[in-house]
Amino acid sequence: MLEMERTADLKERTLLHHEVIADNPDAPWLVFVHGAGGSIRTWKFQVEAFSPHYRLLLIDLRDHGYSKDIMPEFPAYDFDIVAKDILGVIDYLNIQKAHFMSLSIGSVILQKIDIERPDLVDRMVMAGAIFDGSRLMHWFVHSGKMLSRLLPYQAFYGLFSFIVLPRRNHRLSRYIFRRQSRRLSTREYLKWIELYKPFFHLIKDYVNRPVKKKGLVVMGSQDHIFFRAAKRFTEIQKNMRLAVIENCGHVCSIEAPELFNELVLKFLNGEEVPHAVSATPVPMSWSELKALQKK
Repeated sequence: MLEMERTADLKERTLLHHEVIADNPDAPWLVFVHGAGGSIRTWKFQVEAFSPHYRLLLIDLRDHGYSKDIMPEFPAYDFDIVAKDILGVIDYLNIQKAHFMSLSIGSVILQKIDIERPDLVDRMVMAGAIFDGSRLMHWFVHSGKMLSRLLPYQAFYGLFSFIVLPRRNHRLSRYIFRRQSRRLSTREYLKWIELYKPFFHLIKDYVNRPVKKKGLVVMGSQDHIFFRAAKRFTEIQKNMRLAVIENCGHVCSIEAPELFNELVLKFLNGEEVPHAVSATPVPMSWSELKALQKK
Protein backbone atom coordinates (compact mmCIF):
# COMPACT_ATOMS: atom_id res chain seq x y z
CA MET A 1 0.00 0.00 0.00
CA LEU A 2 1.13 3.51 -0.73
CA GLU A 3 1.75 5.59 2.34
CA MET A 4 0.40 9.10 1.84
CA GLU A 5 1.18 11.98 4.15
CA ARG A 6 -0.38 15.39 3.80
CA THR A 7 0.26 18.54 5.77
CA ALA A 8 -2.48 19.47 8.21
CA ASP A 9 -4.77 22.36 7.41
CA LEU A 10 -3.63 25.08 9.77
CA LYS A 11 -4.94 28.62 10.07
CA GLU A 12 -1.45 29.99 9.66
CA ARG A 13 0.55 27.51 7.58
CA THR A 14 4.30 27.70 7.38
CA LEU A 15 4.87 24.47 5.43
CA LEU A 16 4.04 23.95 1.79
CA HIS A 17 1.45 21.31 1.03
CA HIS A 18 3.26 18.08 0.26
CA GLU A 19 2.67 14.39 -0.24
CA VAL A 20 5.03 11.54 0.60
CA ILE A 21 4.71 8.23 -1.24
CA ALA A 22 6.91 5.59 0.36
CA ASP A 23 6.54 1.93 -0.57
CA ASN A 24 10.01 1.20 0.75
CA PRO A 25 11.11 3.16 3.84
CA ASP A 26 14.78 2.46 3.01
CA ALA A 27 14.66 3.62 -0.62
CA PRO A 28 16.46 6.81 -1.74
CA TRP A 29 14.46 10.04 -1.80
CA LEU A 30 13.29 11.68 -5.03
CA VAL A 31 11.97 15.25 -4.71
CA PHE A 32 9.74 16.75 -7.43
CA VAL A 33 9.75 20.50 -8.19
CA HIS A 34 7.05 21.60 -10.65
CA GLY A 35 7.00 24.79 -12.71
CA ALA A 36 5.05 28.04 -12.44
CA GLY A 37 1.32 27.44 -12.74
CA GLY A 38 1.67 23.73 -12.00
CA SER A 39 1.06 21.54 -8.96
CA ILE A 40 1.71 18.06 -7.60
CA ARG A 41 -0.66 16.84 -10.33
CA THR A 42 1.97 17.82 -12.90
CA TRP A 43 3.71 14.55 -11.99
CA LYS A 44 0.65 12.27 -12.27
CA PHE A 45 2.36 10.20 -15.00
CA GLN A 46 5.55 9.72 -12.96
CA VAL A 47 4.24 8.50 -9.58
CA GLU A 48 3.50 4.91 -10.55
CA ALA A 49 6.81 4.48 -12.40
CA PHE A 50 9.07 5.86 -9.66
CA SER A 51 7.31 4.86 -6.42
CA PRO A 52 8.55 1.22 -6.50
CA HIS A 53 12.15 2.46 -6.52
CA TYR A 54 12.17 5.70 -4.51
CA ARG A 55 10.50 7.50 -1.67
CA LEU A 56 8.72 10.34 -3.45
CA LEU A 57 8.28 13.84 -2.09
CA LEU A 58 5.82 15.87 -4.17
CA ILE A 59 5.43 19.55 -3.27
CA ASP A 60 2.95 22.27 -4.25
CA LEU A 61 4.91 25.51 -4.57
CA ARG A 62 3.64 28.56 -2.68
CA ASP A 63 0.17 29.62 -3.94
CA HIS A 64 -0.01 26.55 -6.20
CA GLY A 65 -2.25 23.53 -5.72
CA TYR A 66 -3.09 23.31 -2.01
CA SER A 67 -0.22 25.51 -0.78
CA LYS A 68 -2.47 28.45 0.02
CA ASP A 69 -2.04 31.17 2.66
CA ILE A 70 1.51 30.15 3.49
CA MET A 71 3.05 32.26 6.22
CA PRO A 72 4.84 34.60 6.28
CA GLU A 73 3.34 36.51 3.37
CA PHE A 74 5.45 38.46 0.89
CA PRO A 75 4.48 41.26 -1.52
CA ALA A 76 6.50 39.54 -4.26
CA TYR A 77 8.64 36.42 -4.63
CA ASP A 78 12.26 35.71 -5.44
CA PHE A 79 14.26 32.50 -5.69
CA ASP A 80 15.47 32.78 -2.10
CA ILE A 81 11.87 32.63 -0.85
CA VAL A 82 10.84 29.78 -3.14
CA ALA A 83 13.92 27.68 -2.37
CA LYS A 84 13.54 28.28 1.36
CA ASP A 85 9.93 27.08 1.18
CA ILE A 86 11.03 23.76 -0.36
CA LEU A 87 13.94 23.33 2.02
CA GLY A 88 11.54 23.89 4.91
CA VAL A 89 9.57 20.77 3.88
CA ILE A 90 12.75 18.76 3.32
CA ASP A 91 14.10 19.68 6.76
CA TYR A 92 10.73 18.97 8.37
CA LEU A 93 10.93 15.43 6.97
CA ASN A 94 14.59 15.16 8.00
CA ILE A 95 15.75 14.29 4.49
CA GLN A 96 19.55 14.31 4.37
CA LYS A 97 20.12 13.39 0.72
CA ALA A 98 17.86 13.21 -2.31
CA HIS A 99 17.66 13.10 -6.06
CA PHE A 100 15.66 16.00 -7.54
CA MET A 101 13.41 16.21 -10.59
CA SER A 102 12.28 19.59 -11.90
CA LEU A 103 10.15 20.96 -14.70
CA SER A 104 10.47 24.25 -16.59
CA ILE A 105 11.25 27.16 -14.19
CA GLY A 106 11.67 24.47 -11.54
CA SER A 107 15.10 23.89 -13.08
CA VAL A 108 16.17 27.37 -11.91
CA ILE A 109 14.74 26.70 -8.44
CA LEU A 110 16.65 23.41 -8.35
CA GLN A 111 19.93 25.13 -9.16
CA LYS A 112 19.26 27.60 -6.35
CA ILE A 113 18.73 24.68 -3.94
CA ASP A 114 21.97 23.08 -5.13
CA ILE A 115 23.86 26.32 -4.47
CA GLU A 116 22.33 26.75 -1.01
CA ARG A 117 22.55 23.11 0.10
CA PRO A 118 25.06 21.21 -2.08
CA ASP A 119 25.29 18.31 0.39
CA LEU A 120 21.55 17.70 0.04
CA VAL A 121 21.41 17.22 -3.73
CA ASP A 122 22.46 13.90 -5.24
CA ARG A 123 21.51 13.66 -8.91
CA MET A 124 19.50 16.28 -10.79
CA VAL A 125 16.92 15.77 -13.52
CA MET A 126 15.68 18.85 -15.37
CA ALA A 127 12.80 18.44 -17.82
CA GLY A 128 11.90 21.26 -20.21
CA ALA A 129 14.66 23.19 -18.47
CA ILE A 130 15.14 26.95 -18.80
CA PHE A 131 18.70 28.24 -19.21
CA ASP A 132 18.14 31.50 -21.05
CA GLY A 133 16.20 34.71 -20.51
CA SER A 134 14.82 34.89 -24.05
CA ARG A 135 13.00 37.80 -25.61
CA LEU A 136 9.77 35.86 -25.25
CA MET A 137 10.35 35.53 -21.50
CA HIS A 138 10.87 39.30 -21.28
CA TRP A 139 7.68 39.86 -23.26
CA PHE A 140 5.77 37.44 -21.02
CA VAL A 141 6.80 39.26 -17.84
CA HIS A 142 6.21 42.81 -19.03
CA SER A 143 3.04 42.05 -20.98
CA GLY A 144 1.68 39.93 -18.15
CA LYS A 145 1.76 42.79 -15.68
CA MET A 146 0.28 45.26 -18.15
CA LEU A 147 -2.44 43.00 -19.55
CA SER A 148 -3.51 41.87 -16.07
CA ARG A 149 -5.11 45.29 -15.70
CA LEU A 150 -7.24 44.68 -18.78
CA LEU A 151 -7.79 40.92 -18.95
CA PRO A 152 -8.20 38.06 -16.47
CA TYR A 153 -4.75 36.53 -16.05
CA GLN A 154 -6.19 33.15 -17.12
CA ALA A 155 -6.72 34.59 -20.60
CA PHE A 156 -3.09 35.63 -20.76
CA TYR A 157 -1.97 32.25 -19.46
CA GLY A 158 -4.04 30.62 -22.16
CA LEU A 159 -2.33 32.69 -24.84
CA PHE A 160 1.11 31.93 -23.41
CA SER A 161 0.35 28.20 -23.31
CA PHE A 162 -0.37 28.25 -27.07
CA ILE A 163 2.90 30.08 -27.71
CA VAL A 164 4.98 27.62 -25.67
CA LEU A 165 2.97 24.53 -26.70
CA PRO A 166 1.63 25.34 -30.17
CA ARG A 167 1.23 21.93 -31.81
CA ARG A 168 -1.72 19.58 -31.82
CA ASN A 169 0.30 16.85 -30.10
CA HIS A 170 0.98 19.32 -27.24
CA ARG A 171 -2.74 19.44 -26.47
CA LEU A 172 -2.62 17.32 -23.31
CA SER A 173 0.25 19.23 -21.67
CA ARG A 174 -1.36 22.52 -22.68
CA TYR A 175 -4.65 21.43 -21.17
CA ILE A 176 -3.05 20.34 -17.88
CA PHE A 177 -0.96 23.53 -17.71
CA ARG A 178 -4.02 25.75 -18.17
CA ARG A 179 -6.21 23.74 -15.82
CA GLN A 180 -3.70 23.80 -12.95
CA SER A 181 -2.95 27.51 -13.38
CA ARG A 182 -6.60 28.34 -12.60
CA ARG A 183 -5.91 27.72 -8.92
CA LEU A 184 -3.80 30.89 -8.86
CA SER A 185 -5.59 34.11 -7.99
CA THR A 186 -4.71 37.32 -9.85
CA ARG A 187 -2.88 38.57 -6.76
CA GLU A 188 -0.84 35.36 -6.53
CA TYR A 189 -0.11 35.42 -10.25
CA LEU A 190 1.32 38.95 -10.02
CA LYS A 191 3.59 37.88 -7.14
CA TRP A 192 4.97 35.06 -9.26
CA ILE A 193 5.51 37.36 -12.22
CA GLU A 194 7.92 39.28 -9.98
CA LEU A 195 10.02 36.12 -9.67
CA TYR A 196 11.16 36.62 -13.24
CA LYS A 197 12.88 39.93 -12.45
CA PRO A 198 15.78 38.30 -10.56
CA PHE A 199 15.62 35.40 -13.03
CA PHE A 200 17.08 37.46 -15.85
CA HIS A 201 20.03 38.50 -13.66
CA LEU A 202 20.62 35.10 -12.08
CA ILE A 203 20.29 32.80 -15.07
CA LYS A 204 23.66 33.78 -16.55
CA ASP A 205 25.40 33.04 -13.25
CA TYR A 206 23.58 29.73 -12.92
CA VAL A 207 24.44 28.65 -16.46
CA ASN A 208 28.12 29.56 -16.19
CA ARG A 209 28.79 28.08 -12.75
CA PRO A 210 30.40 24.63 -12.83
CA VAL A 211 27.74 22.09 -11.83
CA LYS A 212 29.48 19.40 -9.78
CA LYS A 213 26.52 17.02 -9.55
CA LYS A 214 25.59 14.58 -12.26
CA GLY A 215 22.55 15.84 -14.11
CA LEU A 216 20.20 14.87 -16.91
CA VAL A 217 18.44 17.50 -19.02
CA VAL A 218 15.47 16.02 -20.88
CA MET A 219 14.10 18.18 -23.67
CA GLY A 220 11.49 17.76 -26.37
CA SER A 221 12.79 18.39 -29.87
CA GLN A 222 9.75 20.63 -30.49
CA ASP A 223 10.52 22.89 -27.50
CA HIS A 224 11.14 25.77 -29.86
CA ILE A 225 11.76 28.35 -27.13
CA PHE A 226 14.10 26.59 -24.68
CA PHE A 227 15.79 23.75 -26.57
CA ARG A 228 18.84 25.55 -27.98
CA ALA A 229 19.81 27.08 -24.63
CA ALA A 230 19.53 23.67 -22.97
CA LYS A 231 21.78 22.16 -25.63
CA ARG A 232 24.39 24.89 -25.06
CA PHE A 233 24.21 24.35 -21.30
CA THR A 234 24.93 20.63 -21.56
CA GLU A 235 27.80 21.30 -23.98
CA ILE A 236 29.66 23.51 -21.47
CA GLN A 237 28.81 21.46 -18.36
CA LYS A 238 30.81 18.21 -18.27
CA ASN A 239 28.55 16.61 -15.65
CA MET A 240 25.30 17.34 -17.48
CA ARG A 241 23.88 15.06 -20.15
CA LEU A 242 21.21 15.96 -22.71
CA ALA A 243 18.51 13.48 -23.69
CA VAL A 244 16.15 14.52 -26.47
CA ILE A 245 12.68 13.11 -26.99
CA GLU A 246 11.81 13.63 -30.63
CA ASN A 247 8.27 14.80 -31.51
CA CYS A 248 7.65 16.30 -28.06
CA GLY A 249 7.33 19.86 -26.84
CA HIS A 250 8.16 21.69 -23.62
CA VAL A 251 6.48 19.20 -21.25
CA CYS A 252 7.81 15.86 -22.48
CA SER A 253 7.11 14.28 -19.07
CA ILE A 254 3.41 14.55 -19.95
CA GLU A 255 3.49 14.12 -23.73
CA ALA A 256 5.66 10.97 -23.71
CA PRO A 257 5.67 9.80 -20.08
CA GLU A 258 6.79 6.20 -20.67
CA LEU A 259 9.87 7.24 -22.62
CA PHE A 260 10.61 10.06 -20.21
CA ASN A 261 10.33 7.77 -17.18
CA GLU A 262 12.56 5.15 -18.81
CA LEU A 263 15.28 7.72 -19.54
CA VAL A 264 15.21 9.11 -16.01
CA LEU A 265 15.22 5.70 -14.32
CA LYS A 266 18.25 4.69 -16.37
CA PHE A 267 20.05 7.87 -15.38
CA LEU A 268 19.25 7.54 -11.68
CA ASN A 269 20.40 3.91 -11.77
CA GLY A 270 23.73 4.94 -13.30
CA GLU A 271 22.99 3.30 -16.64
CA GLU A 272 23.83 4.69 -20.06
CA VAL A 273 21.18 7.11 -21.34
CA PRO A 274 20.65 7.45 -25.11
CA HIS A 275 21.15 10.90 -26.56
CA ALA A 276 17.82 10.78 -28.41
CA VAL A 277 14.68 8.67 -28.54
CA SER A 278 11.63 9.08 -30.73
CA ALA A 279 8.07 9.37 -29.46
CA THR A 280 4.81 9.30 -31.33
CA PRO A 281 2.50 11.19 -28.96
CA VAL A 282 -1.13 10.65 -29.85
CA PRO A 283 -3.15 13.89 -29.78
CA MET A 284 -6.01 13.44 -27.34
CA SER A 285 -9.54 14.25 -28.41
CA TRP A 286 -11.49 16.91 -26.53
CA SER A 287 -13.77 14.21 -25.13
CA GLU A 288 -10.75 12.40 -23.66
CA LEU A 289 -9.46 15.62 -22.15
CA LYS A 290 -12.86 16.33 -20.65
CA ALA A 291 -12.84 12.87 -19.06
CA LEU A 292 -9.64 13.85 -17.21
CA GLN A 293 -11.63 16.42 -15.25
CA LYS A 294 -13.26 13.56 -13.36
CA LYS A 295 -9.91 12.10 -12.28
